[in-house]
Amino acid sequence: MLNYKKIQKSNLSFPRNRESIYKRTSYLFSLITFLFALTINAQTSSFYKKSDTLNTKRRNAVAITKTTLAIGTLVALDKLWYADYPRSSFHFINDNSQWKQMDKIGHLMTSYYFGKVGMEALDWAGVNKKNQLIYGATFGFTFLTALEVLDGFSKKWGASWGDILANASGTGLLVGQELLWEEQRIVLKYSFHQTDYAKQRPNILGENFIQQTLKDYNGQTYWLSANIWSFNKKGNFPKWLNVAFGYGADGMLYGASNPVQNPYRQFYLSLDLDLTKIQTNSKFLKTLFSTINFIKIPAPTLEYNTKNGFKLHYLYF
Repeated sequence: MLNYKKIQKSNLSFPRNRESIYKRTSYLFSLITFLFALTINAQTSSFYKKSDTLNTKRRNAVAITKTTLAIGTLVALDKLWYADYPRSSFHFINDNSQWKQMDKIGHLMTSYYFGKVGMEALDWAGVNKKNQLIYGATFGFTFLTALEVLDGFSKKWGASWGDILANASGTGLLVGQELLWEEQRIVLKYSFHQTDYAKQRPNILGENFIQQTLKDYNGQTYWLSANIWSFNKKGNFPKWLNVAFGYGADGMLYGASNPVQNPYRQFYLSLDLDLTKIQTNSKFLKTLFSTINFIKIPAPTLEYNTKNGFKLHYLYF
């Protein structure tokens, strides 16, 4: 989930790096839906079944679709979004201290999953692993960094080194595991619970549940969920059992330091499920599990935060 840094138009009053990134990438959802469908439906249709050898028609379809939609999105944003604001020479900003870096982790996660979908789409087309990593796994970094370039030429904002580094980290997590293990043993996940902060600044943190899942950093938690069995495949651990390490922050009404808030960091240890490793003959369930596997399953959780120390949650969302 991506987060925001600046205030957008005065009638919206959204922080820039959250709302703007989501709005600007909304045009990309059709691409994500298309590529993701190729992956999750691989088990439900012969058309979507992975090709054992290079299928040039599929490869070209993926490449053309991805390129056309990505370029079209950037052009549309430049004409329909950035044209409303003054231009400037390319410049950087330093927003790394805002929102306890929750927006950076959102960049990391988005880059990871954009790349994962791109890589798996090329795998469906029978493209070899090397080219999957070069042309598919790097898609998240390439696209999100292109957005930073557009920001860099906007007088109102500016490109963020922190965002670019987060984009690279998400891609690095994806590619690194493929090079090391040829599989994703550790995946990024997301969970959310509603907080009282949104009621205090609903225009910034969301007016309803759906908006708050994207905009209220206080209720967001990002996880590294590691599959235990994949590290010891001869062991007796259930294949679907994961251990998850989470990060969040609380007490935030504003991105930058402010006298009216006292934000603090939260660290979590919990159990999780790898839904894709649950055995089922149901094609519907396989598709469903693949689709929602980025969501952390509620479970007993141990929290440590920098304000109050340790806390046990019998069921943490």
